[in-house]
Amino acid sequence: MALSKLDNLYRQVILDHSSHPHHHGSLTESSQHIEMNNPTCGDVIHLELNVVDDVIEQAAFSGSGCSISTASASMMTDAIIGKTTDEATGLIATFSEMVQGEHPEHTRELGDAAMLSGVAKFPARIKCATLAWKALEKALVHPEVGIGESGYIHNIEEE
Repeated sequence: MALSKLDNLYRQVILDHSSHPHHHGSLTESSQHIEMNNPTCGDVIHLELNVVDDVIEQAAFSGSGCSISTASASMMTDAIIGKTTDEATGLIATFSEMVQGEHPEHTRELGDAAMLSGVAKFPARIKCATLAWKALEKALVHPEVGIGESGYIHNIEEE
């Protein structure tokens, strides 16, 4: 019974992030932006970051996607604001391991995003959950991609 209540709490938090996403919209100033899509289900995310002195000061996203994709992007932006790019890169690795069914040590650092661990049970939804995180990874690893280029689209299937 307790597990059922916990599952319900996780579902409610995920639905809340999906219905009322945090940091949804665009930034007035951004140092990186990238657009990625998941052709399997049609999810599209446009991610903008404002990185100053190696710290993610602001993050915002827009686009269209399923509830898992939108909730994951909302949770991700909450988790990365105020983090260094190295810390954010570590969160990307932790999240990726978690949704693939592994049990990384630092899932607590993901904040609400740790509640998406159940996605591992649904392989078809893993790409939905990781779309925002893959966009973040591309923006941090290749910050020159997308700067000043609106409409850059990276297909998640290229991974």
